[in-house]
Amino acid sequence: MTFSLLSSPRSAAPSEALATPRAVALWLLGVAALIFAMAVIGAITRLTESGLSIMEWAPVSGFLPPLSAAEWERLLELYRRTAEYQQINRGMTLSEFQEIFWWEWIHRQWGRLIGLAYALPLAWFWLRGRLPGWIKPHLLFALGLGALQGFMGWFMVASGFFGERTDVSQYRLVLHLSLALIIYAYLLWLALSLLRGSATAPEAVPLRLAAKAFAGLLAVTVVSGGFVAGTNAGMTYNTFPLMDGQLIPAGYAALQPWWMNWFETIAAIQFNHRLLAVTTAGAALLLWLGSRRRDLAPAMRQGFVAVAGVALVQTGLGIVTLLLAVPVWLGALHQAGALCLIAATVFLLHSLRRASTAL
Repeated sequence: MTFSLLSSPRSAAPSEALATPRAVALWLLGVAALIFAMAVIGAITRLTESGLSIMEWAPVSGFLPPLSAAEWERLLELYRRTAEYQQINRGMTLSEFQEIFWWEWIHRQWGRLIGLAYALPLAWFWLRGRLPGWIKPHLLFALGLGALQGFMGWFMVASGFFGERTDVSQYRLVLHLSLALIIYAYLLWLALSLLRGSATAPEAVPLRLAAKAFAGLLAVTVVSGGFVAGTNAGMTYNTFPLMDGQLIPAGYAALQPWWMNWFETIAAIQFNHRLLAVTTAGAALLLWLGSRRRDLAPAMRQGFVAVAGVALVQTGLGIVTLLLAVPVWLGALHQAGALCLIAATVFLLHSLRRASTAL
């Protein structure tokens, strides 16, 4: 996960003398924290099968919850048209429907909250002349990503409304999750660029390349976890390290062409995520061991320790979550662990960036 196309803020115009980098950085960190919470709420929404309970996309009026019994009945009637209701939840009572409705409603309201928490301070900082010139295009780009994410959320949910699907498309879920994590990492990187100086030493060059490779591996692992969530693959093969008594499950290559199994076959999806997760944890440990042989700045050393420590905890959480067949609270905690590992990796990469690049 790198940001090599980002421009350098080495020169600042006189009009930027009033810029308050710390205040802007704290704002961006606050928005990143809201995205962190959003991802955890999204995991709960997914695990409670709540995502299809609201069949209307109302960006403006949708912030209001149902205010009458008639409105509740109307929304339940819309839900009854879905294949999820017809095949899984037929006969659901209004009170049962309300239980899943509220998680989806909170998820959507949290998205609106993030939009306001980003757009309003952005306008204030901009109009008051408090933003360094170099960061303005990046903040506008992040704003555009946020708007796209709102559309992607609806694009994902709408995939479960029609036809015989009883769930959203795993492909759209992965796109929605991946975009959220990209925005999260992007804002963290911008905040760190405002808070920290440039301190890369020549001894860190090989480690920088290794850390970038690790970030790529982590990205693939997280995406594979999205496919696990999107296909409910964690609900089966609840043993470790064997799957149904075998290292590689019998149904791994059930589909043709064989690569489709990576996205459609539960056995392959879960096996791949297991393999990637263990490989990621091992790579994090190797990074840490390699860093111990070099004379590094404290921030760099802390980054390697954080990545290795969080990776080990996250792997342990994943194993326990699997063994217990993904209880909601533990699945949400595992999602939070992934976000913590992404944050630690961003911190590490930022500490290793080239001295000539302030961003």
